[in-house]
Amino acid sequence: MRVSLRLFVPVLLAVIAVSLLFSSYQVRRDRRIQERDLSRRAELLALSLEDSVTPLLGSRQELQRLVERFGKRERLAGIALYDNRGRALAVSSGLAERLASPHATVLRAMETGAGVGEFVTLEDSPAHIYALPLQRDHEAAGALAIVQDAAYIARQGTHLWRYLLFSIAVQVGLIALISFLIVRRSILAPVARTAQWMRALRMGTAAVPAAAGTDLLNPLTREVATFAASLAAARASAEKEAQLRVAADSSWTAERLSVSLRSKLAESRLFVVANRQPYMHVRRGKAIEAIVPASGLVTALEPILCACDGTWVAHGNGDADREMVDERNCVRVPPEQQRYTLRRVWLSKEEEEGYYFGFSNEGLWPLCHIAHTRPVFRASDWEWYRAVNLKFAAAVLDEMASTQQPVVIVQDYHFALLPSLIKQQRPDARVAIFWHIPWPNPEAFGICPWQRELLDGLLGADLVGFHIQSHCNNFLETVDGALESRIDWEHFAVNRNEHLTSVRPFPISVVWEEPAPGKSPKPVHKQQSALLNELDVEALFLGVGVDRVDYTKGILERFLAIERFLEKYPAYQGKLTFAQIGAPSRTHIKRYHDLLAEVEAEADRINWRFQSGKWKPIVFLKRHHSHEQIGHFYRAADFCLVTSLHDGMNLVAKEFVAARDDEQGVLLLSAFTGASRELRDALIVNPYDTEQLADAIFCALEMEPREKKVRMQHMRRAVKENNVYRWAASLIGELCETRIDHREGSSEESRTLAAVR
Repeated sequence: MRVSLRLFVPVLLAVIAVSLLFSSYQVRRDRRIQERDLSRRAELLALSLEDSVTPLLGSRQELQRLVERFGKRERLAGIALYDNRGRALAVSSGLAERLASPHATVLRAMETGAGVGEFVTLEDSPAHIYALPLQRDHEAAGALAIVQDAAYIARQGTHLWRYLLFSIAVQVGLIALISFLIVRRSILAPVARTAQWMRALRMGTAAVPAAAGTDLLNPLTREVATFAASLAAARASAEKEAQLRVAADSSWTAERLSVSLRSKLAESRLFVVANRQPYMHVRRGKAIEAIVPASGLVTALEPILCACDGTWVAHGNGDADREMVDERNCVRVPPEQQRYTLRRVWLSKEEEEGYYFGFSNEGLWPLCHIAHTRPVFRASDWEWYRAVNLKFAAAVLDEMASTQQPVVIVQDYHFALLPSLIKQQRPDARVAIFWHIPWPNPEAFGICPWQRELLDGLLGADLVGFHIQSHCNNFLETVDGALESRIDWEHFAVNRNEHLTSVRPFPISVVWEEPAPGKSPKPVHKQQSALLNELDVEALFLGVGVDRVDYTKGILERFLAIERFLEKYPAYQGKLTFAQIGAPSRTHIKRYHDLLAEVEAEADRINWRFQSGKWKPIVFLKRHHSHEQIGHFYRAADFCLVTSLHDGMNLVAKEFVAARDDEQGVLLLSAFTGASRELRDALIVNPYDTEQLADAIFCALEMEPREKKVRMQHMRRAVKENNVYRWAASLIGELCETRIDHREGSSEESRTLAAVR
């Protein structure tokens, strides 16, 4: 009741005050209108009598009869006539005593020679007098006074006030009743339910999320639901950690990573540099929406930054990104929690064309993957690459200007020059770069005209990370042949210009999510049937491939293997459909544009050869899919084909294994991926050997369920133990334990960087 009174009393007082204010205005306005009408009537009457009175000014008797006749009109108190000396000529009987001598209004009209009207009080009664001077033969002959009773105006004002006060009372009563019902239903009841729900949540007896509130309370409901979800996640994590400790399990979780990271960083801060940003602001009609680009990198690094309130420096490429940043080009993310800072760097079309599409993806990408596509090196692309690395270095240095001994993690081949640029200005910083793609042998990398500059840039880091040991070995051999340095093969380190750089393998992985307790996986045949219906295909078996359309992924090779499989094992014709999810990628580059057309043409050729009725062997899904959509394909497939011709790790293989909580399905994995070193229970294949690949597909379809289960259990254990959180913990932990040696950068590079900043 107290809450209701606190809500209603101020509202009712405000309503009453506003109503009285408007009522007062309405009464005054009505009075002014009536006074104006009365004055106008008096003036019209005087003008109409002027012509009748003037000829009779010499006859008092006639004038008296005239004023008596007209003085009996409604609301007219009377008429008075005076000569030019102010003597009364004729006065209505009701005014004889009050206007025996001319009123001041009459005298003023005679003096000015113009009609004068005003409201006066005659014997304590309100009245209105209008005096009109009279002329005869162009000389002043006297004055005519029209006197009207104005008391009715006050009476009407009183009646109006009574009506308005009654109306205000009725309206306030109705408003109070309606407001009470609305507030009770829309505010008090939802708040009471939310309070009761939060009490139950605190006691551990409520579910998440809370019941939906009204539109009015939606912001509060969202915040409470987010808080509740965080609390539930924290409880679940604490319980999970306790279970892991009891079971002596060494699995890494986001919470365990957060605790470890805070311990490692102490008073320092973490800065991540990547070409791709974790959140992109895009327009959806008139609204601006924050979306998460599909990226394993975001999944891997965001928990780290959330744990330590770090900073992510990235290229801002969303069409609404500039509208969401502050004056320093920063925005707090995630949007609903704001736990770390995203610093956006703006690139022109020329910079993006030269640095990203040119040198990075037409030069370094094919060079490192050795996938039968000749790398293209243009001097102009190299200049843009160097310029963008300088621009990102300036942004990073600006962000960490006030941080002592910052920790910096540079991501991938887009920023090979960045470690050295940062260390030149901040020798106290701990800098690591993780190279997400393969490192080729020294002879292959020697093709690059700027290999020395790239290697010098990388060796500015304190730690260089690759997916597997063979890539580390290739890197050290490349450095040994290209630069004057000391290689410590025992500890896998490079000493260049008295700066020590460690080189280590850190196999990246995916997020591991435990199956919900008590929830059994949906039978594969039901999921498969639903997917095939969506694809409008009739089949008994389903294979899946998930890739960007890239020449390193071996998509054409797997299509040839499907064709050979159907030739070699015709019993599966009409029974097996292979679904290839192929997200278009880098179509701005001609090689990728042409490859997309080749993949489509090859799928059409094979389908034309074999398809019958509602069955076809290959379904090529040429569009981006969400993680949830891809998960449906993983869980419904009888096998997954990963046929990369050369790959750093290939997380598709691990995603497929992590998704199979039914412990079924078979993974066919290229020997030329980093994942093949960990997932040894996959069917390891050579994607160039079409016969072997076709036989492996047959083996996967004919494999006994028990063998599938044993293989999948082994692979799932490997992915669980070596998940993305362990990768992050290993990388950050190694970097934080690295000894820092201070060295001065070249004066030329320092001056260039200072100019960019």
